[in-house]
Amino acid sequence: MRIAICPGSFDPVTKGHLNIIERSAKLFDVVIALVLVNPNKQPVFTAPERTEFLRRACADIPNVKVDSYHGLLADYARSVGACTIIKGLRAVTDFEYEFQQALINKKLNGELETMFVITDSNYMYLSSSMVRQVAQFGGDVTDFLPECICKDIVARLPRSKTTEGESVQ
Repeated sequence: MRIAICPGSFDPVTKGHLNIIERSAKLFDVVIALVLVNPNKQPVFTAPERTEFLRRACADIPNVKVDSYHGLLADYARSVGACTIIKGLRAVTDFEYEFQQALINKKLNGELETMFVITDSNYMYLSSSMVRQVAQFGGDVTDFLPECICKDIVARLPRSKTTEGESVQ
């Protein structure tokens, strides 16, 4: 059985993330959509919330499992018998960081490969941080989020408290 991992912070999960997970599910027997805890990031949603949102967003993809992990991705991959990490790329700027991560993961787990999947052109501009920013200013994010979790995410995203004409720093 060929197991792949689609890791991310998923804060929140977007249609771009879901596109990569769906496409990966066509290539592997099992895909684990993995919420990773990154100590260098200050997430809006807790790891259990992000895991639940991701679980709901992936519910219709039979060979996708959702999990969360706090630790090295290479160690998690070894523990579940995964052979591949799948990373979505939006632009060349994503590649430099992801390439470095791939080399580190390969050094830590020699059996582990990294596969880069180019994001569908409909989602190349999309990131969780952009979704959070649009929502913060009251913009419509329904085109960016899976429908099954959109209302819950919008309800939980903080809104900017500014008056008209006032800028946010």
